[in-house]
Amino acid sequence: MRRFALFTLLAACLSAQSLQDFEKRITEFTLANGLHFIVMERHEAPVVSFYMHVDSGAANDPANASSTAHMFEHMIGKGTVSLGTKNWPEEEKALKEVEAVYDKLEGERAKGRRADKAQIERLEAELKNAIAKADGFVDQNAFTREIERNGGVGFNASTSLDATNYFYSLPSNRAELWFALQSEWTARPVFREFYKERDVVREERRMRVESSAQGKLIEALLTTSFTAHPYRNFIGWASDIENLRAKGGEAFHKTYYVPANMCISIVGDINAAEMKKLAEKYFGPIPAGPLPPRLVTVEPKQEGTKRTSIESPAQPFVAIGYHRPENTHSDDAALDVLNGVLSSGRTSILHKELVEEKKTALGIQTISSFPSGKYPHLFIYFAVPNQGKTVDELEKAWEEIIARVQKDGVDEAAVKRVKTKARAGLLRALDSNSGLANAFAATYMTHGDWRKIFTDLEELEKVTPADVKRVANEYFKPTNKTVAVTVQPTKGDAK
Repeated sequence: MRRFALFTLLAACLSAQSLQDFEKRITEFTLANGLHFIVMERHEAPVVSFYMHVDSGAANDPANASSTAHMFEHMIGKGTVSLGTKNWPEEEKALKEVEAVYDKLEGERAKGRRADKAQIERLEAELKNAIAKADGFVDQNAFTREIERNGGVGFNASTSLDATNYFYSLPSNRAELWFALQSEWTARPVFREFYKERDVVREERRMRVESSAQGKLIEALLTTSFTAHPYRNFIGWASDIENLRAKGGEAFHKTYYVPANMCISIVGDINAAEMKKLAEKYFGPIPAGPLPPRLVTVEPKQEGTKRTSIESPAQPFVAIGYHRPENTHSDDAALDVLNGVLSSGRTSILHKELVEEKKTALGIQTISSFPSGKYPHLFIYFAVPNQGKTVDELEKAWEEIIARVQKDGVDEAAVKRVKTKARAGLLRALDSNSGLANAFAATYMTHGDWRKIFTDLEELEKVTPADVKRVANEYFKPTNKTVAVTVQPTKGDAK
């Protein structure tokens, strides 16, 4: 969702067209319930892409229930009241029974030392049977089968710390199917096979963090960098995931899946007026609701370098993060250019010096916006030492390069190369309906106007070497720095 990615996605549409020409192909409207639509007509091929952006993600997870937002990504494929069930009235009863038994189980567990262990075992067995009964009513993959049967492709969903997205494409003459399916699910998702998917999410954490030295390192970096803000929540905590409840998902949906907290973008071979009629027909009846509560937690100012380490017998890594402002801040473009100058391509400073010339590193990457960008976050440096080199050497090399940039700045040619790459991305980019739909919805929800895609490029073009030097000095300070490294296990601890 970063700036360069959006440049790439806008390729053919932006080349040789002014913003005014682009506006002629886009229709915007907001339903009475607050749901905003962006529609772009592109008649080059008889297909249409749909993208629904919900302005809530993992940062909005309730206390003790991290990964709640992520669960919706798994629920979309389970279908609706009318699609995905063999007998909805009976399935609904069975799902309610599951929650009723689970409530009893949690009530007994809450007694702590006074809990009746035998009663817990009986309720656990009863819950297992109740879940099996409910699962027996499931028409497996009916929702996705219907989409594929009608020529749909790219069906997927994603969850970030700031947003949850749902997207796929259909033949133009099947556009109404999307409205029917998505509106029904949006109005009332069915938490079908919730506990089965909860296990899947738990396994994702096991694979991405617990079984990955890199995942453990990034989690350590975030939990050390952020003491208060929910950006410290990388994927979700194991104990939280293991105790997620379907009724908690229902509460989250009621709070965050309100029309005014969502945007839908449609791009393809369609008629905008017809899309508006379908939007009013299918999404109009969804009740309006108050906007979700504002996330008010602000990360306290860091007042000294923080360090953390994790033991791992695997390849060593070093990750360094610096606090920086949200992506809507005026310094965002300069930080993006600095990122490009440092690590984008073989001509970048870090690659040339540390990978090619000194051979200190096997690989290096900087990311100007991590782990997300709606709130103040991190600019990070991630590196893998070459054979015979250490993470300490890579940290020292990084500090020397940054000190040089802070003192001498960067040359005009390097800044120009970064801008040229962004422009080149526009010319050879992904000319896809789905990419454009993604960019429109994300930009609208972030900035309040999809046109910011154009002005972002203009802001990037205005960045000077002096701007790059200034932000390097502003944000790359010892008091703003967090270092995370992997170290070899102490003797006797290696497994």
